[in-house]
Amino acid sequence: MFTRSRDRLTRTILGHLRSMRGRLGLAALCMLGFAIMEMIAPWPIKIVIDNVLLQKPLTTGLAPLGPLLAQGAVFALVVIAISIVVITLSKAAFAYFQMYLTSRIGHQLVFALRRRLFQHLQSLSLSYHNRTHSGELLTRITGDTQKLKSTFIDLVLTFGAHTLTVIGMFVVMFLLNWRLALIAVATIPLLVVTLHAVNRKIKRSATTQRRQEGRMATRISEVLSAAALVQTFGRERYEVAQFEEENVEMVEENIRALRLEKAAARANELITALGTGTIILFGSLQALDKQITPGALLVFIAYVNHLYKPVRNIAKLSVRFSRAMVSANRLREILNIEPEIQDAPDAIEAQGLRFDIVFDHVSFAYEGGGPVLRDVSFAIPAGKRVALVGASGAGKSTIVNLILRLYDPTAGRVLIDGIDLRGYRRESLRRVVGVVMQDSILVGATVRENIVYGRPDASAEEIEQAARAAHAREFIACLPAGYDEVIGEGGTTLSGGQRQRICLARALIKHPSLLIMDEPATAVDAESAALIRDAVRQIQAGKTTLLIAHAVESVRDADHILVLNKGRIVEQGTHDELVRLGGHYCEIFRMNKPRPAAKAPGDGSGGESIEARF
Repeated sequence: MFTRSRDRLTRTILGHLRSMRGRLGLAALCMLGFAIMEMIAPWPIKIVIDNVLLQKPLTTGLAPLGPLLAQGAVFALVVIAISIVVITLSKAAFAYFQMYLTSRIGHQLVFALRRRLFQHLQSLSLSYHNRTHSGELLTRITGDTQKLKSTFIDLVLTFGAHTLTVIGMFVVMFLLNWRLALIAVATIPLLVVTLHAVNRKIKRSATTQRRQEGRMATRISEVLSAAALVQTFGRERYEVAQFEEENVEMVEENIRALRLEKAAARANELITALGTGTIILFGSLQALDKQITPGALLVFIAYVNHLYKPVRNIAKLSVRFSRAMVSANRLREILNIEPEIQDAPDAIEAQGLRFDIVFDHVSFAYEGGGPVLRDVSFAIPAGKRVALVGASGAGKSTIVNLILRLYDPTAGRVLIDGIDLRGYRRESLRRVVGVVMQDSILVGATVRENIVYGRPDASAEEIEQAARAAHAREFIACLPAGYDEVIGEGGTTLSGGQRQRICLARALIKHPSLLIMDEPATAVDAESAALIRDAVRQIQAGKTTLLIAHAVESVRDADHILVLNKGRIVEQGTHDELVRLGGHYCEIFRMNKPRPAAKAPGDGSGGESIEARF
């Protein structure tokens, strides 16, 4: 159970409804008007039958209509016919405005919920996103919020209006004939029992359906994003078969839920038919015995028909409500997750930082996994170029993630300019850091929008300077629309080198105090790699730079090199110092060093230097 204080979903919904008090009030008035029109709709027919055709005297409640009947039967019939049209038009007008107001509130509620969900998801740590499928989240943001909107509208329209109608009709029916009213009341428990039994099964089925929809959305998202991989390995038939298997399961569950709903509807119709038939039988016997007038019996039967219709609609609504509660719980699960990484109440803005970085006995382990960093300590003086070298899984990217505060250390501290990293506001810290990752991540937008992604207020001149510094200006000028060229999702319409240079321009336009690069020139062609390395050398001056390297060739010029192995720093120093040390770094260097061309026999060459031998 979620406590009220932590139920962010309820607080979001109630907050939205409070902001819509005026429209909700108007909708309530329309709902009340609709219920009143429903109540008085049968009475003109009663007057025609009892008081005009059968010429019975008016009852006490209808005595004010005496002057109308005194004008003659024809005049009275014309006025009654007009009143029927007016009642119908009024009922339609009340229903229309109620529908419009509640629909508008419902759509705005979806907007508020989706915005709140999306905002909350952005605040959750990478560990949550790493263990959660994007397709499942997409289903919750789109499908589950839509389910809540539909239910909200039906709750206001159907449940509210029909509940008022049912209560009012019961009161009038008891005043007209309490014996017949008791027959109508006796059928209600049967409807409630039937509804309760079916709703439990439908709720379980709805839970299964939403889970299956999430799995299917995840599979579709994964397969479409890896279309090149699927086609390259000829796995189209396999993926179609997997999709069909999950689709069949979802269809079967949908059919099962539909069968339950239709069974409930037929049971409700049978119960209401039983009640209506019984009332007609006993009512007609009473009319023959002069205990009730034909007009009053007609009004009573009309009320019974109107009564069972809203009861059936409320029953249908309860089925939809059961489904909506499943969606509400799925949304509540997300909103009630506390972000693992939060700003401290007294966190300060990261302004004017020199980025003197210190790792003080830092250890880290991902949730459910073993330690990735083990008691790591090192210092990066401001303005220095430091490289992290080591095999995959040694902990290099984790160090970067800790500096960006995408995660917090399991033990130890990370200091920036002598202040614990947790003392800075995350957004302000990341705003002054430029990052170029090995996997060039772009969005499906224009080149300009991708470059200014981290600094939307950048001027055209600054965009041009960043592109020139990243050696991207030349190929951008060749694009049909230049900076306004829309690139494919993920940058698929560009080459790897072009994507990486746009990513570099995106980092540079922020004028970062700290530049982090995760082997940006590894997965590109030789020409692009040379351009990227040249750009990096030009922009490193005066900036604290952290370079993650898998190959030693790109870190020769670093001021300091940290060598990681299995989560520990095993060596550190300059390139020459580490080569002379002959340890782990030297072994990495040996494996990455290109072999020199073979010398022809008798060329007179003697011994080789240590680097040549490597």
